[in-house]
Amino acid sequence: MKTTGLVAVPSWDLPVRIFHWLLVALFGAQLYSGTTGGNAMPWHLYGGYAVLTLVLFRVIWGFVGGGRARFSDFVSSPANALRYSKRLFSRQSSHAVGHNPLGGWMVLASLALLAVQAATGLFANDDIATEGPLAALVSKEVSDRITSIHKLNLKLLLALVALHVAAVLYHRWAKKEDLIRAMFTGVKHVPEAVAAAAGATRHASYWLAAILFAAAAAVVSLIVNRPF
Repeated sequence: MKTTGLVAVPSWDLPVRIFHWLLVALFGAQLYSGTTGGNAMPWHLYGGYAVLTLVLFRVIWGFVGGGRARFSDFVSSPANALRYSKRLFSRQSSHAVGHNPLGGWMVLASLALLAVQAATGLFANDDIATEGPLAALVSKEVSDRITSIHKLNLKLLLALVALHVAAVLYHRWAKKEDLIRAMFTGVKHVPEAVAAAAGATRHASYWLAAILFAAAAAVVSLIVNRPF
């Protein structure tokens, strides 16, 4: 299938797309519950556990998932990312079947900041009635310091989200690459040469994804409930 000189190719697999949109919804819910406080804080904690589960799953899926989901597919060298950035604002096509070099590094940065946010939340407190499930393991002074990191890291996350949205819109209107649609459909339209160079896309078992997600949820549950 061709569209305006481009060929349609499979891109991100279903587990990656579900992860992405669940994370978008959770991030919005976390912002709301965290700023509202009060009765919304228990939901903020549950949301944090869900975010940690998603991040843990995505890290594992980055090693065993489908071809475009793997870190080895989209994490390039800093030098390659720099070369890509130099032609980002040119008229030259910047299509990629999966994440482009800069996008790959943004994925790593996002996962790292989300992991920090979820992990610090486990030890944080709001100085009122809510504290993370592991806050009792450290002193109040340490919990307060971790809470400060939690708040600072949120600002970094918001900046990264703003950059991500700006990049997606730029690719949509300037580069004519509809990343939002591709993240829903799992199909990208790229030049034939780009598709040929990328090769066939291998999708991993969705049953494997479900098992790994359940395992990630179990690990987070063990951390939160500390049964031992």
